[in-house]
Amino acid sequence: MELAEALQHWEPDPGYLNTATHGLAPKPAVDALQTAIDEWRHGPAGWEAWDVATPRARAAFARLVNADPGDIAIGAAASQLVSIVAASLPPGSRVLVPEGEFTSNLFPWVVAGAKVQTVPLDRLADAIGPHTDVVAFSIVQSANGHIAAVDDIVTAARDHDALILADATQACGWLPVDATRFDVLVCAAYKWLTCPRGTAFAYLAPHVRDRLRPYCASWYAGADRAASYYGLPMRLAEDARAFDVSPAFFSYLAAAPALELLAEIGVERIHRHNVALADRLLAALGLPPRGSAIVSIEVPDAERRLAAAGVRAAARGGRTRLSFHLYTGEADLERAITALT
Repeated sequence: MELAEALQHWEPDPGYLNTATHGLAPKPAVDALQTAIDEWRHGPAGWEAWDVATPRARAAFARLVNADPGDIAIGAAASQLVSIVAASLPPGSRVLVPEGEFTSNLFPWVVAGAKVQTVPLDRLADAIGPHTDVVAFSIVQSANGHIAAVDDIVTAARDHDALILADATQACGWLPVDATRFDVLVCAAYKWLTCPRGTAFAYLAPHVRDRLRPYCASWYAGADRAASYYGLPMRLAEDARAFDVSPAFFSYLAAAPALELLAEIGVERIHRHNVALADRLLAALGLPPRGSAIVSIEVPDAERRLAAAGVRAAARGGRTRLSFHLYTGEADLERAITALT
């Protein structure tokens, strides 16, 4: 699907440069959600009719990250999926995390009793050593859009037999990601994947699932869901579905068409579009290109100037954060440049 054709599925108001906070829904997702709301109002045919979208969403996410659907668990939030891994580790496990990491990939390790060490992102690979049990990092940093040196981090972690957990929440949807490079990959889908809140996914490599405990186990994680409503013995699925939470049906109803649309467009095409616009903003401000769809700048009075121009952005870490996605156009970019210059 060409980008111009794809853009017909989104209806953003001018000046939306805040996808790193939350993405905008495409029309197929809105239509699916509206249909479900009408059914809910008048009497649903049953949850089974709504749940047909969940395996579709799982399969579409797997396609976007080059994984097998059987290795994908569904969840509600990135922190919930990280917590399954953190709680499964022996207390006192040594976890290495970048400084300034988003707390959904930080607090769960602390709560689980891990010994957490933080280092600057650009020193993360060098800090991995024989005493590192886990390295947990965001592929793209939330605060500033910095892209982690994934190749170096993965190589160092493999050399020292450290488990690798990558948070792809700020990457999936615009940056090509191969989940199979990691032991675990988590992603909240309400940002660049343009899904509703309450949708999140985890790639759980087959070789690590035996080390993890499905702390959220329920009937939905059953090998045969219809036969898993009541009583013992426990009978969970044999693949990553064993780690599923019971989904928020409406959220996943909208997620399925959104993810399928992104997969049809192609992440490579979205990546080129987003980065080109972001780097042009930096050039207009006299700054070097960064190759990220997220731009973090320090311009006097930027927040007020952007708001006055009708540009929606965010304040993060004492700086102004702007984020460019496939529904961002030339007019949005020029609006931001004019406001800031």
